[in-house]
Amino acid sequence: MTHVLFVCLQNAGRSQISQALFERAAGGRHSAESAGSVADPNGHVHPEVVQVMREVGVDLSGRRPQRLTDELARRADIVVTMGCGDACPYIPGKRYLDWDLPDPSGQAIEAVRALREEIAQRVDALIAELP
Repeated sequence: MTHVLFVCLQNAGRSQISQALFERAAGGRHSAESAGSVADPNGHVHPEVVQVMREVGVDLSGRRPQRLTDELARRADIVVTMGCGDACPYIPGKRYLDWDLPDPSGQAIEAVRALREEIAQRVDALIAELP
């Protein structure tokens, strides 16, 4: 089983979408977590993200952002970064992928839907590579 960590800045958009779509597509064959390099644990997932994920049957309304830690990174086999830059820890021996994706915060709902679909395609391609 491969464990993937999805990391963005706030853990309130891209990484939450990625984790949820990965978990659904993996069907228990692989696992995932998400975190943010500047996440506020008292924060919430962006409302536009909650809305577009609800459209595909995924409820993110109860999820809370979590701050990226070395422990989270060490547990991962693959770390997928999305705009966290130098704040993402480098752990030798891990596979790193960088997905250049826009932050959905404050975006029009159509843009967030397009982002969701882009992430879904990337998640499907990643899962296809895994044993």
